[in-house]
Amino acid sequence: MQRNRRPLNAEHSQSYAQSYAQSHLPMGGLIRKRMKTLFAMLIGLLIFQVIVIWTVEDLTLFESIWITMTTVSTVGYGDYAPQTLIGRLSTIIVLFIGAITVLTLIISDFIEYRFYRRERILRGLWVYKMKEHIVIINTPQHGGEPYFMRFASQIRSNPGYENVPIMLLTRQFPDGLPPELTDMGLVHFHGTGSDPSALQAVHAGSARHIVVLATEETDDNSDSITFDIVHRLSELNLGYQTTAECVADRNRGRLKALGIRAVIRPVRTYPEIMVRAVVAPGSEKVLEDMFNYEHDHPHRYDFLLEDLNWADIVSALIRHGIGTALAYIDDDGEVICQPSVKQPIKGKGLIVLVRSIETPGLEVVKEALERYRTFLKTWHNSQESNSTDS
Repeated sequence: MQRNRRPLNAEHSQSYAQSYAQSHLPMGGLIRKRMKTLFAMLIGLLIFQVIVIWTVEDLTLFESIWITMTTVSTVGYGDYAPQTLIGRLSTIIVLFIGAITVLTLIISDFIEYRFYRRERILRGLWVYKMKEHIVIINTPQHGGEPYFMRFASQIRSNPGYENVPIMLLTRQFPDGLPPELTDMGLVHFHGTGSDPSALQAVHAGSARHIVVLATEETDDNSDSITFDIVHRLSELNLGYQTTAECVADRNRGRLKALGIRAVIRPVRTYPEIMVRAVVAPGSEKVLEDMFNYEHDHPHRYDFLLEDLNWADIVSALIRHGIGTALAYIDDDGEVICQPSVKQPIKGKGLIVLVRSIETPGLEVVKEALERYRTFLKTWHNSQESNSTDS
């Protein structure tokens, strides 16, 4: 297919290299080029001065280097000084007038470059050198800052993601990211995912994961923007590492057809669902089912629990086709998830993941547990009988 002929990483294309050279920090490039020229001039002047001093003065090579460096740095220890007319004239012309002036210009350019770089970073125009990072395209219309903070803290809690860089591609934050986000190591580039040059600037081709957020989590029309961005990523063979939000379920198939990794609904209050989709693809389906009543849902059954351990309860419910036990409610009303499998459970209720279309009733659950008690009693009796016979 034509799409597969495109480079995997957009940064490796020749057109990118040309546009990069023409558009990436023109002023910054000029400053760096001028600094390199000045450094070369400074080194040339210092070498010339060292040779002159070493030739005309009664000093060793090391002493010549020492006096040259202490003079150009304006330290001037005074332990050595040129004694000949040529040595003194060379010091005045080469060091006092030439080298010190060049050194001052280098320092001035360096300060100017730092200010320029800081301004570009604040405006989201700085191109970072990144790889194996996470690119998040778009920003939630409401609560973007807490969403990104929660996303960053959750993603970095996963093994292997502790120090993963996070790059935001958005037109929000024109005055710079909030300090809370920069303190967490997030950076941003001012642009949109529909702009190929912006995708190149954030090094999408070298990213570990790409996340495309819905521009408006309640507007079906935002799916068209998402589709455009995902289509561009798919053309660059980056669909396999892309997770996208889709507002309308009817549009999911169109996004999936582009070969992207995962499609989820926008859930702004729980960035953890997006994190799960990124680090453990497929788990978002389980979490989404818990938030709706279409396929499976958690159901609460209130009744007394006793004399069965967690492994027995889970086995009983699965064997009778009821569902999967997720947690139990203890006598204090606390929901206990992932209890010890062998410790007897005492409580007053169960939370079970069941089918929405055929939700079992309370009596069915009680009967399943009672049958399992009878089975266990029969099994224990048979074990005791076998041990007695032997």
